Amino acid sequence: MGRMKIIFMGTPDFAVPTLNALAIAGHEIVAVYSQPPRRAGRGKSLTPTAVHARAEAMGFDVKTPASLKTPEAQSEFSALHADVAVVAAYGLILPLAVLNAPRLGCINVHGSLLPRWRGAAPVQRAILAGDKQTGVTIMQMEAGLDTGPMLAKVATPIDRKTAGDLTAELAQIGADLLVKTLADLPAPDPQPDEGVTYAAKIDKGEARLDFLISASQVERQIRAFTPAPGAFFELDGERFRILAAEPVMSEPAAPGTVIDDSLTIQCNPGAIRPILVQRAGKSAMAPADLLRGFSIPKGIKLA
Repeated sequence: MGRMKIIFMGTPDFAVPTLNALAIAGHEIVAVYSQPPRRAGRGKSLTPTAVHARAEAMGFDVKTPASLKTPEAQSEFSALHADVAVVAAYGLILPLAVLNAPRLGCINVHGSLLPRWRGAAPVQRAILAGDKQTGVTIMQMEAGLDTGPMLAKVATPIDRKTAGDLTAELAQIGADLLVKTLADLPAPDPQPDEGVTYAAKIDKGEARLDFLISASQVERQIRAFTPAPGAFFELDGERFRILAAEPVMSEPAAPGTVIDDSLTIQCNPGAIRPILVQRAGKSAMAPADLLRGFSIPKGIKLA
């Protein structure tokens, strides 16, 4: 396929490389859709999304409807007469009238190897589950949640990557794969019925570290919630984030107990040795630096 008229729909940093790649490939981006600006920061000022900011800097027309369910929003979308809409972590439901408006429909860049981890948080869920690999699937969208037929897939190992690292990697893989997919538009391949899992949205409460589970599971919690919302424990009402850690062998002790002078914490089984920690409102630091200014003695129990 040659140069296309494309509507791009995305919101977070994950979607920005795909927008960049489409422009570099020479496609005509007739409009960019992103979620409305949200109040953020200490001043709670309205802040545009990552895609919104990038699209404006590139000179594209940006639309930020709160919903695409109204007749007005749908007629505005149809009037763009796009060949295809490319969707990457947009975050709003696309009604059938929108899905069917472009000549070639809507194509989604999804951060998992479908049908595993359909839904909102595929990267974090893959890490939490201990998956060995994940990847990107380019799929034709339909009314169901990430149920459409697949056009292309690329896998990558998870190793010891954080959600932040893995999201950035998948964003670039997805951008490259999407451009290649648009160039030849392979025949859609229906998703298999076996192996379907759902990646529910992350609840901030999940980021509280659970020392009643194994050290390897706790280490996955830390990677899955880095950089956001940040895996944490509490001591005397103060919240401490662990940004990086390694699982280690340990003698049996009550889960949650600090078992040495380096902030190693007993799990069930094994223990977790923090590498990078952060007090509320402070910079990230090594445990030794934290312990010089704040006492967390051996034998104390953490929540």
